[in-house]
Amino acid sequence: MLETWLVSYVFYYPVIMSLVWLFGGICFYVRRERHVSKEPPVLKRHPLVSVLIPAHNEEETIADAVHSIFSNRYDNLEVIVINDASTDGTETVLQELLQEYPHLRLLHLRKNMGKAHGLNLALAMSHGEIIVTLDADSMLDDRAIEWAVWHFITFPRVGAVTGNPRVRNRSTLLAKIQTAEYSSVIGLIKRAQRLMGKVMTVSGVVAAWRRSAIVHVGLWDTVAITDDIEMTWKLETHFWDIRYEPNMICWMLVPESIRGLWKQRKRWAQGGIEVIRRHYHVWTDWRQRRIWPIYVDYILGACWAYAFFLCLFLWLTRTVWSCLMTSSLTHHFFATAALGNPFWGWNGAVVAVICLCQLFVSLWIDSRYDEDLWKIAIWVSWYPVFYWMFNSFATVAATPAGLFRNMDEPATWVSPDRGLRK
Repeated sequence: MLETWLVSYVFYYPVIMSLVWLFGGICFYVRRERHVSKEPPVLKRHPLVSVLIPAHNEEETIADAVHSIFSNRYDNLEVIVINDASTDGTETVLQELLQEYPHLRLLHLRKNMGKAHGLNLALAMSHGEIIVTLDADSMLDDRAIEWAVWHFITFPRVGAVTGNPRVRNRSTLLAKIQTAEYSSVIGLIKRAQRLMGKVMTVSGVVAAWRRSAIVHVGLWDTVAITDDIEMTWKLETHFWDIRYEPNMICWMLVPESIRGLWKQRKRWAQGGIEVIRRHYHVWTDWRQRRIWPIYVDYILGACWAYAFFLCLFLWLTRTVWSCLMTSSLTHHFFATAALGNPFWGWNGAVVAVICLCQLFVSLWIDSRYDEDLWKIAIWVSWYPVFYWMFNSFATVAATPAGLFRNMDEPATWVSPDRGLRK
């Protein structure tokens, strides 16, 4: 009986949530994207925007990020690069950029105290009413800041705007799968969550923040392993509104090694668990009820990872044992393979159809912002095969650390895998 329930949960949870994200993404597109011009709206005023770029050992990527900011069409900018205790040639590259852009400001930190610590120091030396944070491996679209600023000057309750990161290194299968993921999963989820009123996380790779909102919630948290997720929840639990702006585009690099991807996904999973652990108090306040569905979904997702892992283990153990006990290995494998496998037979066909629907709807929506997106469609058949298992294993591995890590210790960081570049 327990096994039946477990198998049903592993099958039905992703099916139901995929349908939620699918229809939520379609509704968001119909209501808020379909008739929007590709040109940014005319701004009533142009407040100063401070762009903060944290960098740790980014000598190969930081120049592209800085060039993209100074090429932006929004001209009321100040740019601050945080050289966070880099041990490579990052400082040399920044000094060269300073000769090219005299208005560039540099913050050199000699000790790595974590990304959030660097952002807080840079915030103190900045003057902008709006703060844009950009990862050092990213290139910002030349109209992205205009789209973000419009939300802040039009809606006073907006505390942050999360952007639309697009993958720019697509030379390997792993990168192509992630390109599809950012559209078919992350993009649709953000659209659907925005319709519900709350989002799980503002994408740390590119985001815009209202300065007064950051100060109101006590700045970036220096002990959270994922500062972007923690800041998102701090803003939302203090009743600041968070918007998703698909026209706020940046082009980023993704990991192209299994090791790099594993470290990234494990950190994301741990950060999500830490946020759930630290914000349990939302259940004691009726005013926080709009964030309850996001909270429950994340817990169910973590539970699904463990259930999937357990089902996979039981299925493989039973199948191998049964095959060893008979002389007809091939026949017995197919006779017993369906026992305990939530994706065998018609179940797998249902999941495949829903995945394809989700994929093609997302490609249809996001091709508006990325014309080459359809070229990777053929590669995404690997997504449910590889990524479901990979992400579930990362969640299983990261959950204990998220639950039991000492939250009094600052979270330091290292530059992640930036992929293969020509």
